[in-house]
Amino acid sequence: MNLYIESSAILSWLFGESTASEVISIIDKSEKIFTSVLSIVEVKRAIIRAEDQKLINISEKHKLLNLFETIKDEWLLFEITKEIRDLASEKFPLEPVRSLDAIHLATVIKGLHISNDLKLLSFDDRIIKNANLLGITLANT
Repeated sequence: MNLYIESSAILSWLFGESTASEVISIIDKSEKIFTSVLSIVEVKRAIIRAEDQKLINISEKHKLLNLFETIKDEWLLFEITKEIRDLASEKFPLEPVRSLDAIHLATVIKGLHISNDLKLLSFDDRIIKNANLLGITLANT
């Protein structure tokens, strides 16, 4: 199985949320892991916000950032190309869709052209609902 991991799943794993073990299990079963460069920004921003909001300390922030840097280097990254921007600008089955979510959905659609067995791992309800309506297979079902 090839996997597109969306930022909500990455953050669940990094922050040790209740679904973290599910994320690890799915990652371990995956041949290739894809994500968007957008996920890099979203994950790093979330870690910085967590430290700023005193949810983690500076040492934990650095540990999480280092862990993420190490693991993401093994993943295949999609740039936000014109084709992805154009797809993200179209209407989705279940609106409204936030711009960043639209970029993730468009990236998965593009990814399916490269790997037809690509599955999506996300914990974001808006993304999951649209993925289902678009016929995108979820990894966490």
